[in-house]
Amino acid sequence: MWYKDANEFMADMGHNRDGTWYPRVTRILDVKSKPALEIFLKEVGSFEAAEEIKNKSAEEGSLVHDVVQKVAVGEPVEIPEAIAPAVATFQDVAERRGIKLHPDFIERPVISRQNRFTGTVDALAEIDGKFGVLDIKTSTGFYREYNLQTAAYVIALQEQETKHSLALPRDIQTRWILRINQHRVCEKCKSTLREKGGRNKVRNGKHVRTGVCAEDAHEWGAMEGDVELKEFPYYFGDIKAFLAAKTLWEWEHSYWLRQVGYLA
Repeated sequence: MWYKDANEFMADMGHNRDGTWYPRVTRILDVKSKPALEIFLKEVGSFEAAEEIKNKSAEEGSLVHDVVQKVAVGEPVEIPEAIAPAVATFQDVAERRGIKLHPDFIERPVISRQNRFTGTVDALAEIDGKFGVLDIKTSTGFYREYNLQTAAYVIALQEQETKHSLALPRDIQTRWILRINQHRVCEKCKSTLREKGGRNKVRNGKHVRTGVCAEDAHEWGAMEGDVELKEFPYYFGDIKAFLAAKTLWEWEHSYWLRQVGYLA
C-alpha cells in the first residue's frame, strides 16, 4: 500500500505514546499470510463484499468485547438481545473457571520500548491462580496469529519499564485466548449456523440417521452461546516468531519508516 505522506502512514500503522510513535502489533502482523482470510475472500466473491462483512463483523465484535468486559468486572451494562446467548454462556464459563479480570487493565495500551511497538491488551486476568494476558476473539476457531499477538503483549508487559509504568500487581506468567461465539444448531442434522456481519455461514454436521440436510431443509434451533478458553503457557517460540514478523514488516515498509525516523 502506498501513502500520500508520512502522516498518513503513521496514522494507519501506529500510535503516538508518550510523545513517541510506535507501530501497532496488529498492523505488524498483517505481514503474515492468513489462509483462512484467503478462503473467506474466495467464498464471498469480491473485495467490496468482504470489506462490508468485515466492517460489520468488527462492529459486532467490539460490542461483544465491551459487554463481556463490563460484565466480567461487575459494571452495570445493558446486554443486547442479539448477543445475550454468548454473554450468558460466558458468565457460566467465567463462574466455573473463576475468571477474574482486573478493572484497571481493560483495553489498556502497552508499549515495548526495547522492541519498539505498541498494542492494546483486551484484559489482564487471574485464572487458576495465574496472572496473565487475556485476549478475546469472536471467531469460530483459534488461529496461529492469535499466538503471535498475545506473545507481543507478553514481551511488552515483561519489560521492567512497562511493569513499573503500569504498576502491575504481579509478573505476567501466561496468556489465554477467550473465544466467544454463538450459533444455531439444526435439530435434524446437527449442522451449525453462524450469523455474523450480515452473512450466514453453515458448517455441516452429520446425524447418524438423517445425514446432512439439504440447504433449505434445516430446522434451526434457538441461538446458543459457544465459549472456549484456552491457555497458551509456552510463548518463547511465539515471541521469536513475532519478532521475525516485525523484522519482515520493517523491511516491507522501510521507505516510510525511514521517512518518520523509525529506521536509520
